Amino acid sequence: MPGTEAPARTALISGASIAGPALAYWLHRHGFAVTVVERAPELRTGGYKVDIRGVAVEVADRMGILDDIQAAGTDMRTGTYVNGAGKRIATLPADIFGARLDRDDEIMRGDLARILHAHTRSGVEYVFGDSITSLTPTAPGGGVTVTFERGAPRDFDIVVGADGVHSTVRRLAFGPEEQFSRHLGSYIAAFSLPNTFGLDREELYHALPGKLACVYSSAGDPAAKGLLCFRSPRLTYDHRDVPRQLALLESAFAADGWEIPRLLRAAREAPDFYFDAMHLIEMDRWSRGRVVLLGDAAHCASPASGQGTGMALVGAYVLAGELAAADGDPSAAFARYEAEMRGYVAVNHETAQKFAKEMMAATWREIRFRHLMMRMLPHMPWKNLIARKIAEDVQRAAGALALKDHPAPAPLTPAAGPPYAA
Repeated sequence: MPGTEAPARTALISGASIAGPALAYWLHRHGFAVTVVERAPELRTGGYKVDIRGVAVEVADRMGILDDIQAAGTDMRTGTYVNGAGKRIATLPADIFGARLDRDDEIMRGDLARILHAHTRSGVEYVFGDSITSLTPTAPGGGVTVTFERGAPRDFDIVVGADGVHSTVRRLAFGPEEQFSRHLGSYIAAFSLPNTFGLDREELYHALPGKLACVYSSAGDPAAKGLLCFRSPRLTYDHRDVPRQLALLESAFAADGWEIPRLLRAAREAPDFYFDAMHLIEMDRWSRGRVVLLGDAAHCASPASGQGTGMALVGAYVLAGELAAADGDPSAAFARYEAEMRGYVAVNHETAQKFAKEMMAATWREIRFRHLMMRMLPHMPWKNLIARKIAEDVQRAAGALALKDHPAPAPLTPAAGPPYAA
């Protein structure tokens, strides 16, 4: 029964990407002793650009990091579709491509990770180069004994899996990933490459039936980023087997033109190559005993939603706030966290399913029609209203939760040095 458990005052968070450090920030402010364990040997600073929209903007503001996000923003100017010969077919403002309105912003995932780390590293224990191997309840109503690949076993009052779509904590506490993953019919690859395209805060798109290629540059980054997406039934591979992933990517795009051969070579040479399915994580519950899931580990909405980062920030705020409001009673806090987040997650899952179907045109005829519409939009009357209508689904999902006010001490002082220092 709620209220009979020993209050939680220590927390282990698995994952030092976005959700984990964001939760560490709030838990530390609420008086928890927090440890973050991360499999990577150091902070992961790669990745593609991510959006901060809707209620996530308010969370970032309450954290005191909104100014940092704005200062490190991508400052993207335009998005342009090109044909196989590289001819520019249609150009629109980048905010229309990103469905951003008002205070919404866009930042590279690595820059946001650095900001969060800078705002937490002075008050949170970070353990890099290690990962959880087992979780054992210490006693009824007690905490969790955790074993690690390298470190000695330790006891914590709660354990949080913020370790992404392929969560180790979820597997240990709830079972194999296959139980919870729903394939959305496509795959995505992202990687860095030299900016030999001469891009300046611009993104180029090349559409093919069932495929999409993109290359872009963001403010302050001398490199460019490549994205390759393709439709496919579920493929068999290990999510850590990069050679197999590269082979699948090359097979999907082997016969295609434009700059795709150069992008494939860059993918093979990139130190930050990423490849994964677009899929949802769907679970009946996000907690079991003193273990709880957060962000993509609990409810991944796939890159198709454009909302994964925002959902991570919002979930961290909600979970920490409910733990504080419940005076550290995990069972009560976890139940309230789920009740508050479920509707928000459901709307974002619906959006992801819709966009996963729409983001890659199925035929050349559909591609030509889309290009025509994009060429016409800048010349249409009331084009700003039309742009807002285009963004309507994303904005509805981004704002589908009203934040509670959880009193907390003054914001933490970032560690010495620039906010995005490694």
